[in-house]
Amino acid sequence: MFKKILVANRGEIALRIQRACSELGVQAVMVYSEADREAKYVKLAEEAVCIGPAPSAQSYLNMPAIISAAEVTDAEAIHPGYGFLSENADFAERVERSGFQFIGPTPESIRIMGDKVAAKQAMIKAGVPCVPGSEGELPEDLVQVKRIAKAIGYPVIIKAAGGGGGRGMRVVHTEAALANAVTMTKSEADAAFGNPAVYMEKYLQGPRHIEIQVLADKHRNAVYLGERDCSMQRRHQKIIEEAPAPHIPRKLIERVGERCVAACKKIGYRGAGTFEFLYENEEFYFIEMNTRVQVEHPVTELVTGIDIVKTQIMVAAGDKLPFTQRQITMRGHAIECRLNAEDPYRGLPSPGRITMWHPPGGPGVRVDSHVYTNYYVPPYYDSMVGKLIVHADTREMALARMRTALGETVVEGIHTNLPLHRELVVDAQFQAGGANIHYLEGWLANRARQ
Repeated sequence: MFKKILVANRGEIALRIQRACSELGVQAVMVYSEADREAKYVKLAEEAVCIGPAPSAQSYLNMPAIISAAEVTDAEAIHPGYGFLSENADFAERVERSGFQFIGPTPESIRIMGDKVAAKQAMIKAGVPCVPGSEGELPEDLVQVKRIAKAIGYPVIIKAAGGGGGRGMRVVHTEAALANAVTMTKSEADAAFGNPAVYMEKYLQGPRHIEIQVLADKHRNAVYLGERDCSMQRRHQKIIEEAPAPHIPRKLIERVGERCVAACKKIGYRGAGTFEFLYENEEFYFIEMNTRVQVEHPVTELVTGIDIVKTQIMVAAGDKLPFTQRQITMRGHAIECRLNAEDPYRGLPSPGRITMWHPPGGPGVRVDSHVYTNYYVPPYYDSMVGKLIVHADTREMALARMRTALGETVVEGIHTNLPLHRELVVDAQFQAGGANIHYLEGWLANRARQ
C-alpha cells in the first residue's frame, strides 16, 4: 500500500478520497486553488499545497503544478477524482512517466474509451451491444453521409468523437437539416475538444440511461457491481440516480454486466469504470465508458457494501480484487439527489456564502459534501455542493426516507435545487419508476407553462 497519495481534485470528491485514504492508513496530500483555501478538506489535511489561482486552467488543469506538488511532498500516487484531468490520457502518461502511480486506468485504455468512435469499435469487438450508427467517423462526402443516415433511419444524432458531459451533439429529424447539423457539430467539437471528428447514431425516442459499474485489477480480474438508473437529467446533466434500476429484468442486467466484464478483460482495463447505456424496449445500447469514479458511485456502494474508492486505491497499489463476482450481492435500494448551488428550475448558477448549512441524518442517510456554514461557494467551478444519498430495504422505503431527508435539509444564503428535488420525489411518474431521459425536461417545461 502507498504511504502517501496526492488528491488532484476539489469539492466533495476530494473529501471522499481523503476519507478513504484515512481508513487505509494512507496520508492524503490535498491540492487547492486560491479560491479553495478555506475548503473543509484543506483544513483537515496534514499536508496541503496551493497549485495556482482560481481559474481551472491555472490550477486543477495545470499538469506541471500538480506533478510538482507530488514531487515536493514525496507522494507515491495521484488520484484524479472525477472531472478535470481524470480522463486525460496525456496527464495519466505524464504522471507515470514522472515516477508516480496514476490511480486509474492505463493511458492506452483512457485513449481508447475517450474517443467515442474507437470506444464503440472496441465494444462491438467485445460483443457489447451498441446503438445502430456509422461504423466510424463520418466522411466528408455529404452524399455518403446522407446514405448512412437513410440506412440508420431518422431521427439521427450527430456526436463529437471526443465529446462528453452532454456537449457536442445534435439531433437531426430530416435530410434537409443534416448538412448544417454535421457542419455545426464539427465546428463545436473542434472548439470544445480540439477534435472535429463526428459520428452518427440512431436517435432513440424514449430511452432510459442505465450504467454498469465495473472494477478491475492488474491481474486481469474484473467484476460488475450491478446497475444504476440515471435517467432524471436536465440538459444531459444527471439530477437523481438510483440503484438498482426499477423494472428491468435481472437476467438482462446479468447478461450486459457479463459482457462489460468481458470487455474489461479484452482491453486490459484496471481500476473503476462505468459503461453507460441507453435502454429501450428491453435492449441495451452502449454509448460511452467513463474511465474514472462517477459522481453517483455512492448508490452502488450502499447496495453492494463495497467501497469503490478504497478498492480503486488498493488495485492501483497492485492488490487483487478482494471479492469475486459470486460474492457480490445487491441489498435494498439507494437513491442519490445532487445538491447544486443554482436556481432550482432554470439551472442558473448561484455562487455565494452559505449562511446556514444543516444536513439531514438518521438511519440509512448519507451526505457527501465539502461545505459548511459560512463556506463561500466560488463561481469558478461546477455548481454541485453535495450529494444526499439514502438506502432502505425497498424502493418505496428509500423514497420515503429521501422525502424525510430532503425535508430536514437546510441551506441558506444561496439558491439550491432543493425545491426541485422535493417536488420530484412526490411526482407520480418518478415514484412509479422507469421514467426516460426526456421526462425531466418535459416536466420542467410543463411547470414553466403553469
